[in-house]
Amino acid sequence: MAFKKLVPARPKPSPGKTSQLLQPSPPSASPSPLPHLTNLPSLPPLPTLTLSPARHSSQLTAFLAAHLRLPLTPPALLHFLKAKLHHHPNFTLYDFHIFNWASKLDSFRHDHSTFEWMARTLSVSNRLDDLSSLLQFMSSNPCPCSDGIFSCPRAEPIFRFAIESYCRAGRLKDAETAFEAMRKSIDGRPSVGSYNSFIHGLVKSRELEKALSLYASMVRDRVKPDVITFNILISGYCRTSRFKSALEVFREMKDKGCVPNVVSFNTLIRGFFRERKFEEGVAMAYEMTELGCDFSCVTCEILVDGLCRVGKVDQATELILDFARKGVLPKGYDYFGLVEKLCSSGNATRALEIVINLWEMGNAPSLIACTTMVEGLRRARKIEEALGLMEMMLKEAIIPDSVTFNCLLEDVCEIEKTVEANKLRLLAQRKGLEADEVTYRILVYGCIRDKKREEGKILVDDMLDKGFIPDLMTYNRFMEKLS
Repeated sequence: MAFKKLVPARPKPSPGKTSQLLQPSPPSASPSPLPHLTNLPSLPPLPTLTLSPARHSSQLTAFLAAHLRLPLTPPALLHFLKAKLHHHPNFTLYDFHIFNWASKLDSFRHDHSTFEWMARTLSVSNRLDDLSSLLQFMSSNPCPCSDGIFSCPRAEPIFRFAIESYCRAGRLKDAETAFEAMRKSIDGRPSVGSYNSFIHGLVKSRELEKALSLYASMVRDRVKPDVITFNILISGYCRTSRFKSALEVFREMKDKGCVPNVVSFNTLIRGFFRERKFEEGVAMAYEMTELGCDFSCVTCEILVDGLCRVGKVDQATELILDFARKGVLPKGYDYFGLVEKLCSSGNATRALEIVINLWEMGNAPSLIACTTMVEGLRRARKIEEALGLMEMMLKEAIIPDSVTFNCLLEDVCEIEKTVEANKLRLLAQRKGLEADEVTYRILVYGCIRDKKREEGKILVDDMLDKGFIPDLMTYNRFMEKLS
C-alpha cells in the first residue's frame, strides 16, 4: 500500500526543535501534540463523505493533534477511541487505522483493554477481515499481562467474541483459525464456554460432523461438557432428523450427572412431535414434572400446538387441565390458542369450561383469550354465557375493546335483556370503559323494543348531556318512540 503525507510538506525543523517536540512538556506548560501525525498513511475516504480526500485528511490530522497527547497510554487511547472518535460522524471508521498507527509509536504497547474494545467494535460493525488482522497482531504482540508466568486472563473472552462473530457470518474457517490461535495464547485448555460457542456455530451452519469432532476433541482435552453443550448436540441431531442419536445424547447427559433443563426437554418434545410420536412427547413432558424441572410457556405451546395440529384437541385440553391441577402450569401461559381451536371446532361450551376451571385454579386468561371466548359464544348463540363471562372480565379489570363490548350488548338486547345490558354498561363505566354513542343507541333501541320507557328516557338524557344527540329533532324522535 502506498503511503503519503496527510498535510503538505513543511520545512524540517532544526535538531533542537525536534528533540524538544519529542520530550514531554513541563507541568506548567500545556501538553504538546503527538509527533508523527504528519506521517500518518493516506486513509481512503468513506463513501458517505462529502469532503474531498485532501481536506478530509487534513481534518483527521487536526482532530488527532487536538485530542491525543504525549505520553500516549492504553487508557488514554481507549478513552479517545470510545469518547471521541467513536461518536464522530466522519472519522468513526478510522478507528482500526488509528489503532495500527498507535502500535508503531515508541514506548507504546497495547493491552487487553484496547484489544477488547477494538475486537468488539470490528465484530459489531462486520469488519471481519480487519478482525482477522487484529487477532494475528494480538497473537504476535500479546498483552503486557502475559509478560509473567501466566497469560492475560482477558485473552480467551476476546477470542471467544471473535469466534461467535465469525460463526454468525458463516465464516467457519476464520472461526477455526481464531480457535486454534486462542488455544496457543491461553494457559491450559479452553473453557467449556469457548467450546460451546464454536460447537453452536457449527451446528447452526449445519456442520454437525465437524461439531461432533470438536466435541470429541473437547472430551479428549478433559473439558467437562455442561448442559448447554448437550443441548446444542441434541438440537443438532433433531435438525438433521437423527432423533435416536439425540436420545442417546440425552441419556449420556444423565449418565454423566448433568441435569437436563427446560431447553433439553423442549428440544426433545419438539423432536418427538416432528416424528409423530405424540405419546412419547407427552411422556417426556410428565418426566419434566417428576424431575422437578419447571415448565415454561414454550413447553405448553409446543404441546398444545403439536397436538391440535393433528386433531388431538381434547388430549391437549386434558393435558393443560392436568398440569394446572398439579400446579406446574406457568402463570404467564396464554391458552388463547387452545380456546381458539375449541371455538373454531364448535366446542365453545367446552372452551368456556376450560377457561372457568383454569381461572379458578389461579391461571387467569389474557384479554385476547377472553375476547376470543366471547366471540365464540356469540357465534354459538350462547349469549347469556357470554354476558356472564363479560361480567367476570370486568370484575377482574380485564377491559374489552369497545367493538366487542357493543356487539355483545346488541346481542343481549335482542334476547330482551336490555336491563341486564344496561347494568353491564354501568359496571364497565366504573372499571374505566366509557360508553360511546353506539353503546347508547343500542341500549335505547333495546328499551324501545322491550318497552322500558323510564330506563330509556334516562339513557336519552345521558346522551343529551354527553353531546351524542345532534339536535332537538333527534331528541324528540327518541322520546316519541319511547312514549
